[in-house]
Formats: sequence, structure tokens, C-alpha cells
Amino acid sequence: MSTTTATAEKAPLDEVMLAMDVVDTLRHRQDLVERELAGDARQQQLIDKLREIYRHQGIEVTDEVLIAGVKALDESRFAYTPPKPGLGVSLAKLYVSRRKWGPATLAAALVLVIGLGGYFFAWQPYQQEQVEGARIELSEKLPAQMDALYQTIFEETKVQQAVGEAEQMRTLGKTAAAEGNRAGAEQAIASLTGLRDQLRQEYQLRVVNREGERSAFWRIPEVNNAATNYYVVVEAIGTDGKPLTLPITNEENGKTENVAIWGVRVPESTYRAVEADKRDDGILERNVLGLKQFGFLDLDYVVPVLGGAVTQW
Repeated sequence: MSTTTATAEKAPLDEVMLAMDVVDTLRHRQDLVERELAGDARQQQLIDKLREIYRHQGIEVTDEVLIAGVKALDESRFAYTPPKPGLGVSLAKLYVSRRKWGPATLAAALVLVIGLGGYFFAWQPYQQEQVEGARIELSEKLPAQMDALYQTIFEETKVQQAVGEAEQMRTLGKTAAAEGNRAGAEQAIASLTGLRDQLRQEYQLRVVNREGERSAFWRIPEVNNAATNYYVVVEAIGTDGKPLTLPITNEENGKTENVAIWGVRVPESTYRAVEADKRDDGILERNVLGLKQFGFLDLDYVVPVLGGAVTQW
């Protein structure tokens, strides 16, 4: 490509740039535009003054370029007209400013997605599983556990009383489960378990016979100062030779305590027999007060007793 051709191709671009510069000059000299463009007769004077301005800057501008610049200003060419407000403009501005709001919005969106995902895919299924688990436990598991305990009691007991008590406990427990009363159902299971364990207990009720410990005592009850209550101190010894801790109700205050040693109220004759046996040589020859056998609810006493008990003396 020759130098002449390259110059010819560049010239129009230079003229356009000059025309744009003329328009820019006119915008910055608004007083000049208002004064000189008041009528067509003054257009030449404006062109002359523009030429003078550029000449002072050391730039030679042709009349064609100056005329083109004046016409471009009049036709609003090379002028930016802001778009009218609307949805499209708002979206465009939002897109342009995305670097400002984008990270925070993305973080918030991620938190929302994670939160919703956790709720719908983790928490909600977990809650439903808990509800369903509670329903199955009340309608199936707890009643089945009651039935199993009742069946064990029925098979192991040697007294009809235990069967009757177990039947009543099971009925109350199943009623509670059907009504959604979990505490009532669990209480029935605890009662059935206690009854089963009571049936399975095997021990001897022995009078305590150790140095430094009392084997018997008496006291005057507060409710009747004219009476005297006699007690022997006892402990339950299991088949393995170890003492057991049993729930004993104190007849003086009505409280039930789990104790290893307690006092059983006996007639004065039994008290005197224990007292005489120990006074003889310091050793109780007949120290067994009663027997608890497997399958039975109550002790089988081998000496007369009155049935009351105390846990403190």
C-alpha cells in the first residue's frame, strides 16, 4: 500500500476527530454558542472566532471542519443523551455495579441455599423421623415390652397375687401409650420391672450380730406415749453371701428409703428372745428372722413380727 493511499484513508478520521473537538469546544464555551448562533447571519463570525481559537493553539482547521462541527452541535451529534429511566436501564446499572454488590449477594444466596437445603433435606426429615419413631415406640415397642415383662412374671411367679398386679400394671400402661402418654407408659414398665425383680429376689433376713452394732432396741412412739415399740435390727443377705439394699418404708414418717440395715417391729416376746440369746454368750444362735424365696413376693418369717419398720434409730 502506497503512502498516498494511507494518507487519504487517514484524513477522514482526522477530520471527524477535529469536528468532535470543535463540538467539545463549543460546549465548553456555551456563552459563545448562545451569542453567535442566534441567527444564520452570524454563523460565519462564529466560524472565524473558532478558527482564531484553534490558531492560538497552533492548530490549523479548515472551514469544512468548522462548519461540520457547528452543524454537529446543532444536530446533537457526538452528544450523549441519557436514556430514560426504566427497567432496562435499572438492570443495566445493576449489572455495571455488580462488583460492589455481587460478592455480598452471592454470600447471602449461598447462606440461604444452605439454610433451606439444611431445613428441607436434614432438619425436616430428622423431625419427621423423630415423630415417627415416637409413634412407633408408643404404639409398638413399649406395649411389646409390657407384654414381655408380664409374660415373664406370669411364668416365674408362684403366687396369683403377682399375676393380678402385673395385669393391672400392663393395662394401665397400654392405656397410657394409646393416649400418647409416654410418662405413664414408662412408669408402667418401671413398675412391671420392679415386680419381676422382687419375684426373683432370694435372701435371708438376718438379725445383725456384729460387735459395736445393736441387734435390738425399743422406743416410745410420739403418737402414743403409753406404748412401747420393740424392734430387731436386720439385714438381707443374698445367696452369694452379700448384703442387699432394699426399699424400706419408715412407719414413723412414711418415707421410703433404700437401705441395707433397718429395724423390724416385733412383739416384746421376740425382742426378749433376741436379747436373751445375745446376752448368753454375745452370739446370736438363732439369727434368721425370715426367708425370701424365688417366685414369691413376701418374706416368710420364721418368728412372730408385727410388720412395721424404721430406717433410723
